Amino acid sequence: QVQLVESGGGLVQAGGSLRLSCAASGRTFSMTRMDWYRQPPGKEREFVAGIRWSGGSTYYADSVRGRCISRDNAKNTVYLRMNSLKPKDTAIYYCLAPLPGADYWGQGTQITVSS
Repeated sequence: QVQLVESGGGLVQAGGSLRLSCAASGRTFSMTRMDWYRQPPGKEREFVAGIRWSGGSTYYADSVRGRCISRDNAKNTVYLRMNSLKPKDTAIYYCLAPLPGADYWGQGTQITVSS
């Protein structure tokens, strides 16, 4: 199994920035990529960004701008830097580690962007 713990969320004013962290533990040697998703109030969970553990290739949702995903292999941690936050970015942000046969999700971290 893989355990994921997100941190870094909070309340921020529009235009502000935040950096989320997702620390992985457990069977981290099995991970090939990690993704960030978000779930706005009353909406479905949606993909935000992903990064391959080996090589560092990154992927972003078309609707996402001003986001930067990065990783620290030594710390088994993935980061999501978000600039120019808008109220529509208000959501619970989750990290995901897809492994063969199972997807592992963190508990989520809330971001609230005030106007």
